[in-house]
Amino acid sequence: MRRQLLVLIGATTAVVLAVLLLPLALLVRSHAEDRAMTDATERGQSVAAVVGGSLSPGREKEGRGVVQGVLDGLNGDGQPRTSVVLANGDVLGPRAPGVSADALKLARGGRAFTYAPGDARGGGRVVMVPVLGTHAGSGGAAGSATGAKGRHSASVVEVAVSEDQLRAGVLPSWLAVAGLGVALMLLGLAFADRLAARLVRATRRLARVADRLAGGELSARAEPVGPRELRLLAGRLNELGERIDVLVTAERERGADLAHRLRTPVAALRLDAEGLRDEGEATRIGASVAALERSVDEVIRAARRAGAPPGSRRADLATVARARAAFWTPLAEDQGREVTVTAPAVPVGVRVPEDELSAVLDALIGNVLDHTPEGAALSVTVAAERDHGVLTVRDEGPGFPEGTAETFAARGESGAGSTGLGLAIARTTAEDSGGDVVLGTPPGGTGAEIRCRFGRSAGPE
Repeated sequence: MRRQLLVLIGATTAVVLAVLLLPLALLVRSHAEDRAMTDATERGQSVAAVVGGSLSPGREKEGRGVVQGVLDGLNGDGQPRTSVVLANGDVLGPRAPGVSADALKLARGGRAFTYAPGDARGGGRVVMVPVLGTHAGSGGAAGSATGAKGRHSASVVEVAVSEDQLRAGVLPSWLAVAGLGVALMLLGLAFADRLAARLVRATRRLARVADRLAGGELSARAEPVGPRELRLLAGRLNELGERIDVLVTAERERGADLAHRLRTPVAALRLDAEGLRDEGEATRIGASVAALERSVDEVIRAARRAGAPPGSRRADLATVARARAAFWTPLAEDQGREVTVTAPAVPVGVRVPEDELSAVLDALIGNVLDHTPEGAALSVTVAAERDHGVLTVRDEGPGFPEGTAETFAARGESGAGSTGLGLAIARTTAEDSGGDVVLGTPPGGTGAEIRCRFGRSAGPE
């Protein structure tokens, strides 16, 4: 969006500058031409005054010298060429090229005008100024300024202005105008970039808040910054986050309340099961009631977990593994099992709360104690990878039937008459932290191996 805004504003600025600066450039050229022609006209009038005063009757010879001296002073390098065509046809100074006989005749008739010779090289203009009341015959004697037919015959001052002299100063002025246009364009683009950056930053902030809300961080709120529309959108996004938080909280509370209400009838079922006379039936129903109690506990834990942002609670996998293994060791020794715990001395922080890690270890170790023959050894190993903390539980029991290992981790599936929630809880906990669970056979080829990977954290809480 930032690039599109820059292109749009740059194109708009370029059009506006073109509309403003092109007429200004044409005006500069016209002004230069007017200045050159005004200067040429003033030259012609000045020379005409000198000619009128110098070539009066009786002073033609001395007057020619005076006029020639003036012309020599005016016709310097880079100056318009100034000449005088006398009434008798003599020319003083370098005559302008391309002046036709008709134009000269019109000027002799007493009319001053600007003439553009059609065959003049390089274009240009010629200012023609008549000087009435002067006459220089072939012998140089003064005479009347009136011809045989009563028409005035006058000397003519010609000031030739070349094309370069008409355009003098135009190129520097155009460069200055172009520099002004470039400066204004850059200034406009700088302001546009700042505006676009502000809009993009505000939009990206809203996007980040939306991502956090989508990731389950319901406390995320957007700061109303930027244009009015983005501030309005931020307010609506905050209202949406608050509404979602209220709905999730209410749903979590209803789930927890329902789970707590189930405790009473479950407890009554357990008492009824214990009162049965048939010991086998009592044991079977008691196991089912115990599984139901674990399910209720899992519902309560899940309801509590829903209120925390993902990854906000952490624990040390090595410490929890040693603690839970120590808890189950007395029962394992009663069954004649050897328990081996291998965990690093340094913390292995994972993005899982301590109570959930304990539930995973209790489920995995409990499965070994419940569903493998007595005397089968048990080992618990903790290792640290770059992105995961790895928990491995191995036993020397019969292992998983070939091709059925993954079914044991599915919720509600079991091969030993239980609810099948233990491995499903382990998988759910690992995947919520960014890891996974793999079931298989230890390197020795006997028994079962459950490998749980949990997402790493910077450190335990």
